[in-house]
Amino acid sequence: MLALGLLAGVAPIADAAAAEPRHGPLPLERLFDNRAVSSDDRPAAADFDGSGASLSAQDLAAAGWSPGRTIGVDSAGLRLPRTTPGEPDNVRADGQSVAVQGRGDALAFLVAGTGGDASGTGTVRYRDGSRGDFRLTAPDWRSGPLATKSVALPHINTPLGQLAEPARLYVVTVPIARGRDVAEVRLPERQGPDLHVFAVSVRPATTGWTGTWSASTAGYTAVGPWVDRTLRLVVHSSVGGSRVRVRLDNTFARTPVRIGGASVAVQRAGAEPREAPVPLSFRGATGTEIPAGAQAFSDPVGFDVPPDSNLLVSFHLPGTVAAAPVHSQAIQKSYLSEPGDHSADGAPGAYTSTLSTWPFLTGVDVSGGPGSVVMLGDSITDGVKSTQNANLRWPDVLSRRLLAQDEIPHYGVINHGISANRVVTDRYPGDGISTDTGGVSALHRLDRDVFAQTSARTMVVFEGVNDVRWGAGAGDVIAGLQEIADRARARGLRVVAATIAPCEGETLCTAAADAERVAVNTWIRSSGSYDAVLDFDAVLRDPAHPARILPAYDSGDHLHPGDAGLTALAESVDLKALTGG
Repeated sequence: MLALGLLAGVAPIADAAAAEPRHGPLPLERLFDNRAVSSDDRPAAADFDGSGASLSAQDLAAAGWSPGRTIGVDSAGLRLPRTTPGEPDNVRADGQSVAVQGRGDALAFLVAGTGGDASGTGTVRYRDGSRGDFRLTAPDWRSGPLATKSVALPHINTPLGQLAEPARLYVVTVPIARGRDVAEVRLPERQGPDLHVFAVSVRPATTGWTGTWSASTAGYTAVGPWVDRTLRLVVHSSVGGSRVRVRLDNTFARTPVRIGGASVAVQRAGAEPREAPVPLSFRGATGTEIPAGAQAFSDPVGFDVPPDSNLLVSFHLPGTVAAAPVHSQAIQKSYLSEPGDHSADGAPGAYTSTLSTWPFLTGVDVSGGPGSVVMLGDSITDGVKSTQNANLRWPDVLSRRLLAQDEIPHYGVINHGISANRVVTDRYPGDGISTDTGGVSALHRLDRDVFAQTSARTMVVFEGVNDVRWGAGAGDVIAGLQEIADRARARGLRVVAATIAPCEGETLCTAAADAERVAVNTWIRSSGSYDAVLDFDAVLRDPAHPARILPAYDSGDHLHPGDAGLTALAESVDLKALTGG
């Protein structure tokens, strides 16, 4: 099993065993017993790890993580301690009872370990008297994975001077019983390395919304620089609704980004809207600042989103943006303006440049609907080699099938394929500017790209070919796919796996790689680890040469299906496999 330090489960049962708390629950800030943050000019005022080292208050401010601010990560909001450098600002978990209120689908913790990865079992108590246990793990603040951190800071303060070494903070979520009011959270008992908790909250369930479009952040790349420019991004809806909101993410960044005016419209052609764009707001303001590693949702606005249609989501970047989180393979042309806020423009004239990526924008939600199916995949799901601007990715075709029938609900279909992505290995290292946009591994992005998605009901996993092409053994891929299934089930999702497609003839698809692929597929078909299996291998393979894609479905590179092959995948899906009905 791959130890990632983020696997968390909960058993929300009424008779869960738990020791009696030492005292009644208190607000977290009244339990603070550790100083993690120091000012650069007084580094000895804090001692986070017992050796005198601490986080830099100036680095936190530069990242937009200022005291008292609420940081949005993975659809949860966590308020940073309202403290000054050198004051107690976190608690070392040791069985304390914390007063926490709310109803939702997960508890969210802002945490870090010192002295190593810190882990333990805590308890959540509900107002109806029932309890459940959860496993909480805080990766180490100096050596934990950058791929899963929420923010990395460039320095560590010590009494002897500042170290040019990244410090990490993590947002970790654990599932709770849906529909029950949380009354109290008991933190894990101390068992080894210190588990530090800076904030805790209940992540509200996303009732009344369905994800109609989404994309994963695949990397953090140099751009422009863009100075006072407006992006007009073209995205495709799966289902429709009468209200809309969008999600912008500053994933992997170390500095905040300022969003000015923003709008949404239905596309007529190119950068031209069918009607005047509808303005978007953020907590009542025309714009917002998104801290490093954080996200922002726009306020809901009345706007008719047609199903199966192209939308224009525009937002102004009033400052200088030299690097941005991007989804690299949009397979769709979007637009960049001349200087100025052109988010409200009803004419396309200011949009004189084009983009082939989706920067910052990660989601569009519509009101109502039954929820969403999340496609976790690689370049085949991403639509690489499909016709540009035609929305012929296999999830697009599947979405149209769902809209055309009434046997199962009209789920939103949200595409979280990343070209070059792997199950068990990061392509993008998870921090800093990089030309690699293959994303962090499916295991490392599972919380962000599946569990935090709006009203996710079912997850479809179609990954593994890049692992075996680059030398991973079947055992490692199987272990990763098993962990994905286990973690998703703990979140109440239906889990579906697709077999890995053949690719003989592509340079890295050797006979040895194909043997590993076949072994993974045998496990997928026979293990029973997933609720349903989509046999995409059987759909795409040449019956006369099963290690190759059928020529009629091959895009020409022997790895990616073309439009006909992607359509065949979508047409092969038993729709009832998505619901179990």
